[in-house]
Formats: sequence, C-alpha cells, structure tokens
Amino acid sequence: MIEREQRIEHYFHSWINKDKSVLRTIFSPNIVYSECYGPEYHGLDIILKWFDDWNTRGTVLTWTVKQFIHQGRMTVVEWYFQYEVDSEIADFDGVSLIEFNTENQIVSLKEFQSKAQHYDPYT
Repeated sequence: MIEREQRIEHYFHSWINKDKSVLRTIFSPNIVYSECYGPEYHGLDIILKWFDDWNTRGTVLTWTVKQFIHQGRMTVVEWYFQYEVDSEIADFDGVSLIEFNTENQIVSLKEFQSKAQHYDPYT
C-alpha cells in the first residue's frame, strides 16, 4: 500500500514540478484516465501529450492528499487541488478511484470533484 501511495504522490508532484519524467513508471502503457469534468485519455502517449499541452498554459499550485483508502487492487485518494490557468486561480476538492496492475502501475484513474468551499445551508 505504501508503494501505491508514493506513486500517487509522485504523480501529483509531477504536475506541480511540471516534470513528466516519472509518468512512464507510474502509468501502464494502456492507462485509461477520466478527468472530473469530462475528458478521457486512452494510453500513455496521449497522457504525455495532455500533460505537455496543459502545462503550456497552466500551473498546478497545490495538489495535496487528504487520505488514502485501499481495497484489493483499488486505491481511493481524497485530495485538494489548486491551479492557475490563463492568469486565473481556482481550486476544488476531489477524489480519484485508481486501479493498479500487478506491477503497481496505474491502469485506470477516474477523478471526481467537489467545490472546495463547503457551507451549511441551514445556518
């Protein structure tokens, strides 16, 4: 479980550092990656292209883990994400459902998001 957590944290840091060099060890060549707002990427080569394209106009400022939950080959990670795109800063909370293969490479990753600012509607 620790190895999986470290891989996920290395992945998050690769965005903050704009360093895609670790992606070939973290992801399976046949990875399927679904972003929280709709886009879905099939294969490591497409993910590398997306990484380059996104980082030309955006910067990940923070991507921190809140908690991990493990079950079998699946890991769930709750996180907080803050970024800047086109000179505007935004943030949100999120959860990723991550499936690993027997080599502890990610074969499937599905992201879900929530507004970072939560409130009690009855107060």
